[in-house]
Amino acid sequence: MISINNISKDYHTGDTVVHALKKVSFEISQGEFLSIAGPSGSGKTTLLNILGCIDSFDTGIYSFEGEEIAGKTRKELARFRRENVGFIFQTFNLIPVLTAFENVSFALSLLQVDERDLKARTMSILDEVGLTGMEHRRPTELSGGQQQRVAIARALVKDPKIVLADEPTANLDSANGKAILDLMRTLNRKYRTTYLFSTHDPMVMDFASRLVSLHDGEIVEDVRRN
Repeated sequence: MISINNISKDYHTGDTVVHALKKVSFEISQGEFLSIAGPSGSGKTTLLNILGCIDSFDTGIYSFEGEEIAGKTRKELARFRRENVGFIFQTFNLIPVLTAFENVSFALSLLQVDERDLKARTMSILDEVGLTGMEHRRPTELSGGQQQRVAIARALVKDPKIVLADEPTANLDSANGKAILDLMRTLNRKYRTTYLFSTHDPMVMDFASRLVSLHDGEIVEDVRRN
C-alpha cells in the first residue's frame, strides 16, 4: 500500500543542518500493525509526518497505492489526508468546546457526509470504542483514556486506509495504555485498517506485529512477528 524509497529530510537552523532522515526505504502492506521505534531525535515523528503528508521530504520517492505524493499541491495534499489518513496524537487534540459526538462527527462533516449518515456512523464508532452514553460529554468531562478513545473514534469514523498514531500511550497510565492498544489491535483485525505508531514505549513495541527501529535517521532493524 505504501512504498518509500530513499527518503531524506534535513532541517536547517541558522548554519546548523540536522539530518532527520537519511535515505530511508521500506514498504507497508494493508492491514499491518506496525511500530516505528527509536529514541528522541531518531526521526520517527518526522517519518510519521511525512507519511501523513503533514511534512515534506527533500529527496526520495513516496507512493501511496501506486500514486506518487511528490508534486501534489497543498490543496491536493489536504484532500489526500481527509480521504485516506486518520491521525491520533499523544495530546489527544480534541476541540474542548465540542462534545465527544461533535469532535468525532467533525471529521465526517469535512467530507460533506449527509446528516443522517453522519449521525449513524458517529454513534456506531463511539459504540465500537466503548463510549456509548458519553457522546454529549466534553473533553474536560472525560478521563484521559476516554479522551483517547474519542481521538481513535475521530480517526476511524471516516474509514481511513491508514491510521497514524504519534506516541498514543504517552499521556496514559499503563492500564489505560494497554486498554487503548487492545482496542486498536481489535479494530485493526476487524476492519483491516493499517496502523502505524511512532513510539519509544516498550508496551507499544510489544503489541506491534512489525517493529521498524530508527537511529539517527536511519533504519537499523526491521522485524516482523507472528
